Amino acid sequence: MSELISYHLEDGIATLTLNNGKVNAISPDVIAAFNAALDQAVTDRAIVIITGQPGILSGGYDLKVMTAGPKEAVSLVTAGSTLARRLLSHPFPVIVACPGHAVAKGAFILLSADYRIGVDGPFSIGLNEVQIGMTMHHAGIELARDRLRRSAFHRSVINGEMFDPKSAVDAGFLDKVVAAEELQGAALAAARQLKKINMTAHKNTKLKVRKALLETLDNAIILDQEHLG
Repeated sequence: MSELISYHLEDGIATLTLNNGKVNAISPDVIAAFNAALDQAVTDRAIVIITGQPGILSGGYDLKVMTAGPKEAVSLVTAGSTLARRLLSHPFPVIVACPGHAVAKGAFILLSADYRIGVDGPFSIGLNEVQIGMTMHHAGIELARDRLRRSAFHRSVINGEMFDPKSAVDAGFLDKVVAAEELQGAALAAARQLKKINMTAHKNTKLKVRKALLETLDNAIILDQEHLG
């Protein structure tokens, strides 16, 4: 599919593996590859597993793009928020197998999925925007508000608190933590279990459950374009 995101289809399960350097930075090209892979997964009517490299899902947006200028930053954030919205409304289940760190946009990928499995270890998961001098964008705030536990939402978004994998479960970033060597097997087991559900019912229920969130994100994306621009 792409050098940036590989696509492996087997038994109705599509595994999308991010591979963009040591921190798996989310660039415009990565988002384009992501969308192409999701298009293929829809064609294949496949359950989606998103994963990264050993030790990291993603460290967030490509800072070279984010610091290139306001236009480039707005464009990348808009594309990233639109990708999050797409994942939240994807017609088939989306699982994230998080092999380690998930920071900023990496953590937002977790918040955009239906089921999230992380690995135990000295890894950081969370939203560090305020730590690095970035005011959180509207779409990010609304996604975090919807998917995180209320107490963790404030600590995460306003304080930039980072979580280890086990505390990330309590916060709402992850659903389950396994040993690193068990991650692939656990993700495949979850995918096989989800294959048993009715996909039309899954899609329609997902859209009902997330209707308000999706509408809020649509408005937030527009606000971010106006504010950041």
